[in-house]
Amino acid sequence: MRTLLHRIALAAALAVPAAAVHAIEYRSVAEPAIMYDSPSDKGKRLFIIAAGTPLEVVVSLDKWAKVRDAGGSINWIERRALSEKRTVMVTSARAVVRQRPAADAPVAFESAKDVVLEVTGSANEGWLPVRHKDGANGFVRVTEVWGL
Repeated sequence: MRTLLHRIALAAALAVPAAAVHAIEYRSVAEPAIMYDSPSDKGKRLFIIAAGTPLEVVVSLDKWAKVRDAGGSINWIERRALSEKRTVMVTSARAVVRQRPAADAPVAFESAKDVVLEVTGSANEGWLPVRHKDGANGFVRVTEVWGL
C-alpha cells in the first residue's frame, strides 16, 4: 500500500510541471497568407487569411504550423507568415472598450464583432489593454475577445 501511495505522489508531482509546458500559444498573421490543408506548399490551398488575424498554434513543425482560428477551423500555415505581435478578435456583437480597466470607466470606443485589436499589454483582473488600427486605445473585457 505504501509503495502505491509513493507512486501516486510521484506521478502527481511529475504531472504539475508537465501541465505548465503545454501552455496555449497564440500568434498573429504578419501579412496576408495562404492557408493549406496539409503542411506542404503542394497541399490544397484553402483560402487567404488577413494580416493581423490571431491564431492558436496547435502544432509547430520546422516550416509549418497547424493553427486554429477564432471559428474553430484547423488548417496549416507557413511559420514565416506568423508574427510575435499579439492581436485579439472581438467575439461579442459589440465590445465596449473603456478608458480604464473598470466597468464604470468612460467609453474609449466600441468595436463590432470580428474586428482585430492589437494587444498592448497583459491582461489584468479581466481587462486587456488594446489598440484599434486607427490608434484609439483602451481596455476590453477578456470575455469579449478571442486570442488570449
